[in-house]
Amino acid sequence: MHTSTALVTGASRGLGRALATELAARGWRLVLDARDGDRLAAAVTGLPSRGLVTALAGDVADPAHRAALADAVGDRLDLLVHNASDLGPSPLPPLADLPLNAFTQVLHVNVVAPLGLTQLLLPALTRAGGRVLAISSDAAVEAYPGWGGYGTSKAALDQLTAVLAAEHPDLRVWAVDPGDMATDMQQAAFPGEDVSDRPAPETVVPALLRLVAERLPSGRHRAADLLPAGAGR
Repeated sequence: MHTSTALVTGASRGLGRALATELAARGWRLVLDARDGDRLAAAVTGLPSRGLVTALAGDVADPAHRAALADAVGDRLDLLVHNASDLGPSPLPPLADLPLNAFTQVLHVNVVAPLGLTQLLLPALTRAGGRVLAISSDAAVEAYPGWGGYGTSKAALDQLTAVLAAEHPDLRVWAVDPGDMATDMQQAAFPGEDVSDRPAPETVVPALLRLVAERLPSGRHRAADLLPAGAGR
């Protein structure tokens, strides 16, 4: 019996951890990545079927780390999840004050790294007739003051996924706006505010699983549109 394999970046917390937990519960083989090795190890400890999990701490902006992730995947990959993201400076500055070195880092993590990892894994994805899932944001399509750097990176990621889908119609390639969630990144975006009223990342996972299970058409989706009316929102 075929065991499906998924690579999930940014899997130590938030949506990445929630998705990895559900995939593990379904018997998937997982390759997981995060920058914080201690938090990644703690996340793996809580997963079922830990024997099917490979965890590699590192920065997806590092080409050597991306190569290690690709090696860990092997010859076939059913699902590649680009979840790791860099918000940029907190509090979020207006574009006039956005340090260019910080913006460059955001682009490296949110755009260049997903493309580089996809390039390495395209043969494995093609063999499996696989799926690519990129976590986007409403900041990719809406003009929010302070969100110029992050939003620009997610808009670029959206375009990369759209072109990849056009170039590889044998794959499913999605960009998904998960909506606001109660995550560390959301807290960093709104320092000093209580973000606990936002939906938990776990409420978004059913939308992602629906994409994967039903192999819905490639394109950009809102998680809220993939959930039953009123679910998790």
